[in-house]
Amino acid sequence: MKKKIFITASIFGAIAVIAGAFGAHALQGKLKPQDLHVWDTAVQYQFYHVFALLGLAGLSRYQTRLIKDCYYLFSVGIILFSGSLYLLAARELIGWEWLNVIGPVTPIGGVLFIGGWITMAVAASKNK
Repeated sequence: MKKKIFITASIFGAIAVIAGAFGAHALQGKLKPQDLHVWDTAVQYQFYHVFALLGLAGLSRYQTRLIKDCYYLFSVGIILFSGSLYLLAARELIGWEWLNVIGPVTPIGGVLFIGGWITMAVAASKNK
């Protein structure tokens, strides 16, 4: 499980760096300031949860169900939270105005993040 968590964190980390650079260079002047702020929020939260996954990898030697649950909560949370924000921020630029309908996905990702943090705390408290 530790290897899987590290690989996932590495992939999400690389995507976050690419998205951050893309937002800072390619999207400047192409997105409205509020949309660029949404893009930056997606990058920030993706990075926060990459670091959470790396911390989780340290606990993964115990191979508990809680570790696995936490891994999925953070991973799916990144996809739903940050992924939906990337799409919402860029919807006008790519001409997909209909993407407004995915707005409710973002808070679901946020709830998964919260669940991941709580699950990680429980997993850490149960390990000796």
